[in-house]
Amino acid sequence: MFESLTKRTPEEIVIDALTTVLGVCLALTPWALGFANEATAAWDAWIVGIATAVMGICALVAFGSWEDWASLALGVWAIVAPWLLGFAPVDGALYTHVVVGVIVAALSAINLWVGRHRPLSTA
Repeated sequence: MFESLTKRTPEEIVIDALTTVLGVCLALTPWALGFANEATAAWDAWIVGIATAVMGICALVAFGSWEDWASLALGVWAIVAPWLLGFAPVDGALYTHVVVGVIVAALSAINLWVGRHRPLSTA
């Protein structure tokens, strides 16, 4: 289980830790930015935030590319959710979802790219 940690670069570990932190931040924003009374926006932030944090933790503990694919999908969902679910007029929810979604999707894409373009070990 912990063999994957020794095969990962420090950058990949930092990206997964950042993904976890961003997920927690998204889950806390309904209270922090005052849109907890907007049910759709708040529930989406809680669910996507917790799922993103869990994917970050999974990637830290037992790395596989599926965590990055799931995080990428969650990031893309966070970007489009305000319009698909109809809470785009709620400024705090809109900006939080889009900013966190873009960062999570970008970090996941970087991890996926690095994983596929890693040189083969000579050891």
